[in-house]
Amino acid sequence: MAIVNVSDNSFKAEVESEGTVLVDFWAPWCGPCKMIAPVLEELDKEVESLKIAKVNVDDNPESAARFGVMSIPTLIVFKDGQPVDKVVGFQSKEALKNVVTRHQ
Repeated sequence: MAIVNVSDNSFKAEVESEGTVLVDFWAPWCGPCKMIAPVLEELDKEVESLKIAKVNVDDNPESAARFGVMSIPTLIVFKDGQPVDKVVGFQSKEALKNVVTRHQ
């Protein structure tokens, strides 16, 4: 599945639906956010049933505030529309894979 960019307006339709969605709250000026981007690309190729969505917190502050995002990158796993797990900061591919596979 391709990684999708999500806005405050499209968040509900893209994320709060059936299945497992990993949401990356990020900003273009954030160094660790840039480091995690290729990790998410690899994860997207390896975990077929996972949808990955990216939310630019500068452009979409409503979604970030709604889920208590205080530091970036923050990655939240949604299962069938509900947040079920959250990790903050750079994570290795193996660590992220462990987090998402717990909820599939």
